[in-house]
Amino acid sequence: MAAGRSRAKRNRACELTGTESARDKAKTEIVKAEIDQGRISSEFRERTKQFAAATIRLHVKLPKMREEVRVLGKQLLRSGTSVAAQIRKASRARSDEEFVARLGGALQDADESALWLELLRENCGIGSQLTQPLEAESYELLAMFTTMIKRTREKSRGSKSDNPP
Repeated sequence: MAAGRSRAKRNRACELTGTESARDKAKTEIVKAEIDQGRISSEFRERTKQFAAATIRLHVKLPKMREEVRVLGKQLLRSGTSVAAQIRKASRARSDEEFVARLGGALQDADESALWLELLRENCGIGSQLTQPLEAESYELLAMFTTMIKRTREKSRGSKSDNPP
């Protein structure tokens, strides 16, 4: 019993000082590994997070003197960051239907982001050197999301026909 209290005191002391024991680090790594076991790889989740980060960086660079640039920039910021949020939600989906729905949301947000980028470049005079990298990534993400949705639907249909009622 005394050893248990001693360990609890030590753990509280670690929490207060910000130090982490080897056991706590191991637990953290296990939790991270469990997170990676979702429906979407950690690498792909990181890719969509980088898309969101690039969207934020572009938004910061946009000239805010013109109303239309401010409005389109805000729309881009919202849709571009939402892609990563939708993918995080999809990775935790409880069913294929929920997974497809979340991917559909990410698909819509990536497509919307491409629209705002095109409008900023074509109608607001924002240089293509700023918009093209994000436009290219949004089109790649669109293709990936479409493929993921298609394959999940095909898999779901196949498993349903294997198990007649």
